[in-house]
Amino acid sequence: MTTTVQTEQDLWKAILTLKTPAEAGKFFSDLLTKDEITDIAKRWQVARMLSAGDSYQTIQKETALSSRTIARISSWLKEGKGGYQLMLTRINDSHHSVLAPHRRKTAS
Repeated sequence: MTTTVQTEQDLWKAILTLKTPAEAGKFFSDLLTKDEITDIAKRWQVARMLSAGDSYQTIQKETALSSRTIARISSWLKEGKGGYQLMLTRINDSHHSVLAPHRRKTAS
């Protein structure tokens, strides 16, 4: 494994140890600039909005990102490595399991 690949693997492992949004905020605030965090957060917002079926025009108004950036994220969402889809599925499953009432089967 090359040094660059190992360094990236070390970063991914460090990220996987974060347990709360507050921990993630502290780590990423030390790791990235405020502008970098904002850019990443906007990309994630665009992915969520595209997944929800929002139009480019709506997304552009809400995020102030260019249609070119939105199109790039749309392409990654559809034909990327699957990371956006993985996280969207996990978050949707998580929200459903947390928000959905637990139903008990009743005897008929």
